Amino acid sequence: MSNRNTLIIVIGIITVSLLAGLLLWNQLPDSMASHWGMDDQVNGHMSKLWGVLMPPLLSLGILTLFFIIPVIDPLKANIQTFRKFFNTFIILISLFLAYVYGLSLAWNLGYTDFKMSRAMLPAMGLLFVFMGMIIGKARRNYFIGIRTPWTLSSDKVWDETHRVGGKLFSAAGAITMLGIFFPSYAEWFLILPLIGTTGFSVVYSYILYQREVKA
Repeated sequence: MSNRNTLIIVIGIITVSLLAGLLLWNQLPDSMASHWGMDDQVNGHMSKLWGVLMPPLLSLGILTLFFIIPVIDPLKANIQTFRKFFNTFIILISLFLAYVYGLSLAWNLGYTDFKMSRAMLPAMGLLFVFMGMIIGKARRNYFIGIRTPWTLSSDKVWDETHRVGGKLFSAAGAITMLGIFFPSYAEWFLILPLIGTTGFSVVYSYILYQREVKA
């Protein structure tokens, strides 16, 4: 996926999201539910203005950041080696945010007969699966991937950590999606695999670095 096509697709996603919010403006409450707790109960509200505008603006901000990163990274040449995967990830992030925005709009329109956490699990799981794929392709840089002092200090440690870590993140995504079948414990199907994968990757990178130093 080229940078130009990625930009066009993401701008299109953001535009459609914003138009949906504006077209539904008169049907939305003045105070919109904006945050849900782990018990799927609303525990945060914001004004309709920000409830409609903030998610598309957030998506635009993330898009801008993702396009700046490959330019300012001192190891930007390495990012170019997996740029097509990174661009696909940008599109998936945009689709994920648009999906969450759609769930929020539906809830605030009165369609509240669904659990927000359960509705988000499949999308989050898929996002983690692809995140694992891009992690497996990533080359050493300062912004994208498993960035520990040890992976950033060695190409060998980086590559091995990301080879294993990428598979683990994809597995974590698959486990996350299984949470939809166990709604009472859904959040644990997200939290535990993510913490476990992250913790293992950090420790594994340290062990690999120590082995390299002592070799």
